[in-house]
Amino acid sequence: MSSENMLAVHFDKPGGPENLYLKEVAKPSPVESEVLLKVAASALNRADLLQRQGQYPPPPGASSILGLEASGHIAALGPTCQGHWKIGDPVMVLLPGGGQAQYVTVPEGLLMPIPAGLTLSQAAAIPEAWLTAFQLLHLLGHVQAGDSVLIHAGSSGVGTAAIQLARMAGAIPLVTAGSQHKLQMAEKLGAAAGFNYKEEDFSEATLKFTKGAGVNLILDCIGGSYWEKNVNCLALDGRWVLYGLMGGNDINGPLLSKLLFKRGSLITTLLRSRDEKYKQMLVEAFTKQILPHFSTESPQRLVPVLDRVYPVTAIQEAHAYMESNKNVGKIVLELPQ
Repeated sequence: MSSENMLAVHFDKPGGPENLYLKEVAKPSPVESEVLLKVAASALNRADLLQRQGQYPPPPGASSILGLEASGHIAALGPTCQGHWKIGDPVMVLLPGGGQAQYVTVPEGLLMPIPAGLTLSQAAAIPEAWLTAFQLLHLLGHVQAGDSVLIHAGSSGVGTAAIQLARMAGAIPLVTAGSQHKLQMAEKLGAAAGFNYKEEDFSEATLKFTKGAGVNLILDCIGGSYWEKNVNCLALDGRWVLYGLMGGNDINGPLLSKLLFKRGSLITTLLRSRDEKYKQMLVEAFTKQILPHFSTESPQRLVPVLDRVYPVTAIQEAHAYMESNKNVGKIVLELPQ
């Protein structure tokens, strides 16, 4: 392979995991205020599966290569880089795409240092999930100490991050998940209670746990199929933050009157399509307020949860595993060095 090229995850047409393969493509070059990252590891996100299926195109101007986060070392600095970063620095990054390749270009304002004691694979599991959880809880959900927080998909990357961040904020995290194993893992991370949505009505269980008051905050990546149960267990003046539609997008029934009766707020958000200025603000706030707690010395240590690490050559297997919904925490891909 020539030095102008690199290997990247690619698919020629939308479809199943079997369409994925590694392709030799042109290596990107950093423009003004960008750095070139030599990628050590990237992590899978639901958005990668949707994009592969043809349901979630990258935002305008973003790389069409999969991968919304990565870790690695700075290989080159573009013109007019202002920051304190230098070639060889280990970093982790949030991306609109392009992470599942040997190199990716990144605006320098989106770089984060890797906390002491973490491997590059652990670091790759932080940006998308933890920045999303931080945004949901703090910037949109305005979590307060003493709040009860219901976290759907509690064993996902975002879920495992949200449990720990809610605890750190003095809130009481409750989770839903689809197996006993997932609930046990969530409780180990700090969930006060967990409800198996396949075996019980999480709404009734939540009301019972909160002695009828309901939860102050719901973090919801499910959407349509959960709307009625969500509104039912939302406290008066509660906030329901919707960030995904894994349970469909159709609503059938009196959502608005039930929400109005609760004086509830329905807040929606996506991170990938946000502009660079917003993402830089988010990265800066997270770097100051949260990142120090990942280091080995922190008494309230935060832990990125990794389920499996695959070589990127096993990309088909990694996608199939995520689609099976068995993972607890993140699925990480290691790039050839």
